[in-house]
Amino acid sequence: MIPSKLKVFLVIFLQSYIGLAYDPDPVQDYCIPRTEFSSIFLSCKNSSLVTVEDFIYSGIKDPGNFKHTGFSSIPVSSTVFPGLNTLGMSFVRADFDVGGVNVPHFHPRATETAFVLEGKIYSGFVDSGNRVFAKVLEEGEVMVFPKGLVHFQMNVDDSPATILGSFNSQNPGLVKIPSAVFGTGIKEELLMKAFGLSDKEIDKLRKKFVPQ
Repeated sequence: MIPSKLKVFLVIFLQSYIGLAYDPDPVQDYCIPRTEFSSIFLSCKNSSLVTVEDFIYSGIKDPGNFKHTGFSSIPVSSTVFPGLNTLGMSFVRADFDVGGVNVPHFHPRATETAFVLEGKIYSGFVDSGNRVFAKVLEEGEVMVFPKGLVHFQMNVDDSPATILGSFNSQNPGLVKIPSAVFGTGIKEELLMKAFGLSDKEIDKLRKKFVPQ
């Protein structure tokens, strides 16, 4: 027999796990948020007030500014594109200067498919067995990055490149490995031992990756 308190814990855990593992299925055709409400529990517009403009977004027609860092990304979620709300998807436009890099990162809540719109991109991911799957993608090719796995991209062409990424979550999340390791408050001694770096090297990396 399972103790009653343990039963309660298991029920709460399973409900939380199921609720957080995937975006819930919508219970209506669409839900365009009512902008006059700021609550986290968004209310939907009356369907009679919804127009075609609610399902169109023009914010990624032009590339982002990648000249400073060599890389830029323009995320498209329900925050900027209300028509995506409750549909369990989002996407991103990523632009690369020559040699530009999208640093190793992962999305904890989504699988990503990346379509090369222009250029040549060295692209890949690392599985849980530390096996690397990577190759140079050319214009028109697509690569999939399984949910939660570290992946990366670099422009290896002699001109700027562009990728369109699609996620199977309204809120995929983003964890950039360099910033997560060196741009947070992890104890310096641990980083020195983990990476075999000196305190000066750690300090240099911290200055580079700590959010400004």
